[in-house]
Amino acid sequence: MSKLNPALAIEPLLGASLSELTQWAQQQGQPAYRGSQLHSWIYRQGARTLGEISVFPKQWREAIADSKIGRSSLQHRLEAPDGTVKYLLKLSDGQIIETVGIPTFYHQNSKAGTELRKSATNQKSLERLTVCVSSQVGCPMACDFCATGKGGFTRNLARHEIVDQVLTVQEDFRQRVTNVVFMGMGEPLLNLDAVVSAVHSLNQDLGIGMRTLTISSVGIPGKIRQLAEYQLQVTLAISLHASNQQLREQLIPSAKHYQLQTLLNDCREYIKLTGRRVTFEYILLAGLNDLPEHACELAAYLRRFQSHVNLIPYNPISEVDYQRPSRRRIQTFVEVLEKQHIAVSVRRSRGLAKDAACGQLRASRSA
Repeated sequence: MSKLNPALAIEPLLGASLSELTQWAQQQGQPAYRGSQLHSWIYRQGARTLGEISVFPKQWREAIADSKIGRSSLQHRLEAPDGTVKYLLKLSDGQIIETVGIPTFYHQNSKAGTELRKSATNQKSLERLTVCVSSQVGCPMACDFCATGKGGFTRNLARHEIVDQVLTVQEDFRQRVTNVVFMGMGEPLLNLDAVVSAVHSLNQDLGIGMRTLTISSVGIPGKIRQLAEYQLQVTLAISLHASNQQLREQLIPSAKHYQLQTLLNDCREYIKLTGRRVTFEYILLAGLNDLPEHACELAAYLRRFQSHVNLIPYNPISEVDYQRPSRRRIQTFVEVLEKQHIAVSVRRSRGLAKDAACGQLRASRSA
């Protein structure tokens, strides 16, 4: 049997749709149903090599032995007391990325998440399984409070490398992933083609609902409009982190090229084009951006805006000495926003004990 014509290759195969995989099989003289078998083995049975797909004829398996599915290898796994798991994954070129599995349990209480996840009633107790995926190796945005940005940027991730992260978590938990957030390493809008392609695969091939997918960005000029034109039913989360332009430039160097008012105007256009609400993420840094006057300033920008503010108490990293606000300071900030009729919530830090929380990802094996 002849080898696959390189001009027709869609390798690595992970991330390819059923129609693409069917065409891939037919181009090698195989019947169309081989595409369905291949799709099932990749997305349902977790095949890592084509050689292990036992329903394929032995001769064909030998002919396509060099073709790649595109799975990573697990280098390290860290589980926090709350059940959150951080994975260090090694890619085909040796680069290391992080992804995080975040389980949410029914009636979650003081009992450790680890014990719940290992219990015999796991299938009933697990309400939601969220994966925080990376879109780049490192990040070029250099946000001052973020561990990933301190390590610099190496390259974009390909479609299969993004989808692989979700499969890895799903296989480890032995539970279907319900939510995916592009909030790991990297700036998703700087890798938009691969991110959008991965979103389609997560939705169509893994069956994850579009409205349970979130793409987070600090804001890249021109890219919010470009994302809107794809007409995805995902949630856009903008990492605002400041209530005025000067403070935002202090925390996010790239903000000097993207004025706050322009960013918000682009978000309004996104809402108009997609009909989807925008979430604004705001990291709270003690004494820097967490005062009542900052909350009032933020509310003035967002009033009459179809949005939601997600407050994130700072998760410490070793490179800077920012501090996490007190509970009282956080509550005061919330109350000021609520009085201004701004929808607001406070994100619970998950995986903090294992450097798996927001802003802490650095591809390290923290014990």
